Amino acid sequence: MELLRSHLAKVRIPEPTNRIHKEECCISFDTPRSEGGLYVDMCSFLGFGKDFVRWNFERTGNPVYLHIQQERKPVPEDRPLKKPTLLAIGVEGGFDNQEPEYETTYNIVILPDYISLPFPSVELPEKVRLAADGIILAEGAAKKEQLAAWTAEKKKVSEYALTLQQLDNGVLVYSSGWKCSKCDKTENLWMNLTDGTILCGRKNWDGTGGNNHAIEHYEQTKYPLAVKLGTITADLESADVFSYPEDDSVEDPLLAQHLSHFGIDFSSLQKTEMTTAERELDQNVNYDWNRIQENDKDAELLFGPGYTGLVNLGNSCYMASIMQVMFSADSFVSRYYENRSLREAFDTSPADPTVDLNTQLTKLGHGLLSGKYSVPPQVGNEDGKAQNDKQEGIPPRMFKTVIAAKHPEFSSMRQQDALEFLLHLFDQVERANAGTPDLDPCRSFKFVIEERLQCPSGKVAYNRRSDYILSLNIPLHDATNKEQLEAFHKKKAELGLEGKEISNDEIVRPRVPLGACLSNFSAPEEVQDFYSTALNAKTTAIKTAGLTTFPDYLVLHMRKFVMEAGWVPKKLDVYIDVPDTIDITHMRSKGLQPGEELLPEAAPNEEENDASMELVASEDIVGQLASMGFNYLHCQKAAIKTSNAGVEEAMNWLLSHMEDPDIDDPISSGSSKAPPVDEGSVQTLVSFGFHEDLARKALKASGGNIEKATDWIFSNPEASSSSMDTDSGNAVASSSDAQTDEAAAVPDGSGRYKLMGMVSHIGTSTHCGHYVAHVVKDGRWVIFNDSKVAASVDPPKDMAYLYFFQRY
Repeated sequence: MELLRSHLAKVRIPEPTNRIHKEECCISFDTPRSEGGLYVDMCSFLGFGKDFVRWNFERTGNPVYLHIQQERKPVPEDRPLKKPTLLAIGVEGGFDNQEPEYETTYNIVILPDYISLPFPSVELPEKVRLAADGIILAEGAAKKEQLAAWTAEKKKVSEYALTLQQLDNGVLVYSSGWKCSKCDKTENLWMNLTDGTILCGRKNWDGTGGNNHAIEHYEQTKYPLAVKLGTITADLESADVFSYPEDDSVEDPLLAQHLSHFGIDFSSLQKTEMTTAERELDQNVNYDWNRIQENDKDAELLFGPGYTGLVNLGNSCYMASIMQVMFSADSFVSRYYENRSLREAFDTSPADPTVDLNTQLTKLGHGLLSGKYSVPPQVGNEDGKAQNDKQEGIPPRMFKTVIAAKHPEFSSMRQQDALEFLLHLFDQVERANAGTPDLDPCRSFKFVIEERLQCPSGKVAYNRRSDYILSLNIPLHDATNKEQLEAFHKKKAELGLEGKEISNDEIVRPRVPLGACLSNFSAPEEVQDFYSTALNAKTTAIKTAGLTTFPDYLVLHMRKFVMEAGWVPKKLDVYIDVPDTIDITHMRSKGLQPGEELLPEAAPNEEENDASMELVASEDIVGQLASMGFNYLHCQKAAIKTSNAGVEEAMNWLLSHMEDPDIDDPISSGSSKAPPVDEGSVQTLVSFGFHEDLARKALKASGGNIEKATDWIFSNPEASSSSMDTDSGNAVASSSDAQTDEAAAVPDGSGRYKLMGMVSHIGTSTHCGHYVAHVVKDGRWVIFNDSKVAASVDPPKDMAYLYFFQRY
């Protein structure tokens, strides 16, 4: 006790603003439940496992620690799993995920001799008691684990429901026998709550579903709400009400009143149709969920080095799936595991290792690859059976905190796009290794894309950019099973006329070869409104694309998400036939060829003239936006502000500027003037491989938004021809120099690759659903489904969202 009193100066009573790391070691995944428990430094409030606490003592001299140990309590036999009724994990009605209970004990420990004093105890100094109580009662730096991995948000009350005006048009709706008033559809019918018109729902991307009559009726009348017939019962909360202006399923608290207006007695109606959420749940549980997760397979659970699962922190499967693939790549394994020890990472980390990305990546690498945390389940029941079949896995809390710092989406508990996270990861890791670029593991994924543009004059321009992802469109017209698709759609239509639905087992999906997707990337395409410096006019150019370097690891992104009528995102229900090996040697681009002539440089005032030409809005873009119900003047402004980049870009600008005070002001030449460009944004685009002048031009055209500026560059390849060399005036030299610089910064080799990993998505949107990873390890496929790691019996190679290939 006297020794403890001599160290009181090294004890702090935590303040409300202090971050208390009492749930996990800052340099390993040891927790109070690990062998030896967790030691919390009572000065810095950092937590350390038993093998690492001495490192902290030697580094800081802090001797007093609160030792926390948790022992698992025995639990009764497992209850039977219930069928899920909600798209959720770990919540009532969701997919079951039982959690054991633990008993916690505390002690005060003094280093270096590990002298232990029991806590609580009145004999301890008051400062120590207050400090220990503060640590115990404080909320941990990592919030309590949440397992709601993909639950849908509660429907919001529609702002249109309370003020809905219903027409006194004498329409009465019967309780059955419904049919679309504009076609013969008898299913997926929606009744407009303003005028009682019954119309069919949206047409799907593949031609199935309705004929868009309900949404067309809204576009013509602006009557906002519709209810899906067949979902109305005495339980009105379960009825499917859709708000067109809010573009979402909503709650109508006055639904009973709105239905009675048309003579509908909801108390006697029976449910005959699935709601939108129920249909998604049914499809996921019965098909995608089972197929991608291999739920119907008797898979062998795997344990040991390289077979460690990641605990779902609550909608973190997008991160878990990506990190499992990353730590199967040699460059990440070498950087953060084989060539970097935990001791080296700790000794070179800042005072708080939890905020350093390289330290946390090293921690994650050792956690996943060492095998320390991948052990068979403990025996806990009286009958000797394991309480849980799968391993507990490791929770990547600290890694998520540091990788998501200052990012509004990844720092949230919402589901995210795995592709967006992968790109964010590459960006952050590249920054963290800026001082030692040779150690940057992301270089092995980086490559250079070259676009060639030829105008009617016969002269050409070349544009090069570096990238980490090869994003591929899916050409459905190249499906190899067109006859089966036609037969399927015919049968589905026939069953629809009889009021029946086709079973999931009978569904036929398009099958598109990966080779067709790669060919589509390189295929010639027309570029409208290309400004030719040879013709001094806008014209149509032909663009082709290829790669000037081949990376060690090639990531292919399948563009499965498209826009339906009304700009509603839709996931393509399609198979991609992916072989185990590919050869993309034919996709190599070799730059300016003998006999080719580059487009001349733009005159000094030509860029200004081009800018003035951009003030003329594209009638095609304006017309498409106006057809959606937007104000014509607003549509013109949107097209101009996005430099006629496309309908999607104009739509995004329009939606984010609807409330601008000058949105209704007349268009003038001054309206194209942009605010000063942020230099940080310029340098970010330059780091992506774009010329500085081109980066500035793109940021001006995109209101300073980096993501939109990148899209603008890709949508305006002609802009690069005047930005390739503003100093020397020699476009050929500039192109060559840019190529040399890029090639020197990234690896290159043969174009032969083997499939080594994939990330699959379950759900209708990248921002909801669930992600699962499959990786080739030790010559066999392995499934990583959060904390579950098992041998893959039937890897869904035709269903992935991201494919990872390794050069061989």
